[in-house]
Amino acid sequence: MTETEPITVAGTVAGTGPAGCAGVDQPSDKLRDFLKGLASEQRQQMMELFTGGVELTVGTVAERLGIGQSTASQQLALLRRGGLLTSRRDGKQVHYRVDVAAVEKSLDELRDYLRRCCPPEDVC
Repeated sequence: MTETEPITVAGTVAGTGPAGCAGVDQPSDKLRDFLKGLASEQRQQMMELFTGGVELTVGTVAERLGIGQSTASQQLALLRRGGLLTSRRDGKQVHYRVDVAAVEKSLDELRDYLRRCCPPEDVC
């Protein structure tokens, strides 16, 4: 392969989508942040703490996972940036909970992206 040849992966040319199909738009920055939020096992464990729509403070999350408050705060911020959590301030405390509408929107965008990016072979 020369430096000017496109890189191919499993029948696709990098950046163009499946072979023989029109180009596929890249995922939005918001979707990338959503996926990044879920990419860590620790953040996945954090998300499990919010089951049932409960609202938790940074201190509670840190205590339940056995981690420092600064670590919990950093991880919660990534989850909030990814649209997985929302927060509200009550005095000095910040309360977090799942942002159901934003999660559903991100999951819809992911589904749509995967359909464009990786359709069944008979679609193209």
